[in-house]
Order: sequence, then structure tokens, then C-alpha cells
Amino acid sequence: MSANTAERTRLSPEIHELGLEEYVLQLEVDGLAVVPPEVHGVSEDQIDELAGFLLRRAEEMVGCPFDLETGPEADIEFPVPDHVLAELAGETDPEEPSQFLIQTLASQHRMFRDLAVNPVAVALIRHMIGSSATRFSSHNAFVKWQGDYGYGPNLGMHCDQLAVPLPWGRNALTANTNWCLTDYTHEGGALAYVPGSHRRMTPPTFPDAVQRAVPCEVPKGTMLVFHGATWHGAFPKTTSGMRLSIANYYRHLMVLPQEEFRNGFDRALAADCEYPALFETLCGFEDVFPYVEQNQRVPQVVGS
Repeated sequence: MSANTAERTRLSPEIHELGLEEYVLQLEVDGLAVVPPEVHGVSEDQIDELAGFLLRRAEEMVGCPFDLETGPEADIEFPVPDHVLAELAGETDPEEPSQFLIQTLASQHRMFRDLAVNPVAVALIRHMIGSSATRFSSHNAFVKWQGDYGYGPNLGMHCDQLAVPLPWGRNALTANTNWCLTDYTHEGGALAYVPGSHRRMTPPTFPDAVQRAVPCEVPKGTMLVFHGATWHGAFPKTTSGMRLSIANYYRHLMVLPQEEFRNGFDRALAADCEYPALFETLCGFEDVFPYVEQNQRVPQVVGS
């Protein structure tokens, strides 16, 4: 069997059916693939609907409107507990945020559940983690605007499977999708990554990670998919307006999730999406672990 034949037989039927071979190659070489709307199938109207929901949710959570062109319409800060303020005794000012997370998206609206089981996204994620081993880890949104507060000079460079002890193997232990609901530009705070860094199978080293980081400059509607060992972070947003994105994060079933799905997610909501059986599988509803009671057979005395 030739090397090309061996590689082709390793790809899942879904990869071939959806025509994703070139994106698999990007993942193999760079550790990140750039998937345009015409491939993943999420329309511009759907992207705008997702963005609109997040803007409204941000206003509910923070207490002021957010505008795509200008950002938050009030001065805001992260609250500091009273005991921390007492310790600081005026030595520093409260942080002025320029981004925050909206978490547990899949429980908030069906469109987020549909996005989490997008066939193209799941096929590429399963290629990296393994078809039967892939599970959800979390569904969050990044709400980001112009400001000095952020990841700092190291760009927050990290890799997502950092908490898993070394050595790592070729298969991803976690993998991520980043749905760009606005244009990504360098000055606009785009995701930063180091191409090919996933093949090092180690956490980032500094200053190498920052020096080698490149921006993912892509138009609104693009889906970025990347390996859990890929070094990545984000550039500061120096332009006005907002950068919105959704991070649907996946894991190997033996890796602890960020969000509690198996016992904490409403199963009626899981059934209310475009691919309910797939959503339920990725939630791990039928997984053996973690168990809360005896789940293995116990022998009995013969004749009892």
C-alpha cells in the first residue's frame, strides 16, 4: 500500500463526503484550518443572528448596550470584592476590561446547539481527536472591544491541552473551533497562532511563541479549527468597534470537560437541535464514566 493510499484510508467517510481533504491537510501541516462559509454552510444571516443574540445577552449581563461599530456604550470595569479592595488600599485602579466570556451558550438558544453539531466542524474535530472519542468541553463566546486590558505582551499564547501531562501523542486530546462573527484583522485583535507548533507536542516556549505568532486575518463568517497542541493567543484590539466569536471546544472522552454536560445539561434541550443523536453523543450522556453508583456486574452465589 502506498503512503498516499494509507493516508486516504485513514480519513473518515465524512471527510470525503464533505470534501474536506484540503482542510485536513491544513490541520496536519499548520495545526489550524481556515474554513469559509461556502464549505461549512452557515449563512451570513445566521452569523448575524448569532451576533445579535450575543450583543443583547452582553447588555443583559453588563448593564449597558454594546454596538458593533463602537463597543460598550458606557465605562465599565470588572467588580473587585470588598476584601480585595481593602488589601489594595488604593494602590491600584480597578481593571478596565476589553473582553469577557459569555458561557454555557448551548443552554441559551437552539442556534448555538446547531452550531455545535455543524457537520463540517464535527468531522474535522473528530479527525483530530477520534470519531468515537470526541465529546463536548464547552460552548462560550468572546466579546471583545478596543482597550489596553488583555493578554499582555505574551499575547496569552498557550495551547488548549496544556493541563494534560506530557508526553502528548499525535492525536489531539482537545480541539477547538472559533466561529468569527465579525471580521478578524491584526489590528482588530485577531487570533494569533504559530503554524506547525502542534507538531512540537509541547507547551509554548517564550519569547519564541510571540516572535513566531501570525494573525488569522479572515472575513466574518469564517470558521477556524485547530489542534489542542497548537500554540495560540490573540493580538490586542487597537481599532474601534467589536470582535465577536464563538469558541466551541471539544475534548477526548478521557479529558475533563470545562462545562458539565453529562449530568448538568437539560436533556430536553439536547433533543431540540438539528442533529439530536449527535448532540447527545457529544454530551456523553451514555458514557460509562464518571459513574455515581455501581455500574458493573456483581457475581452471586450459585443457587441463591
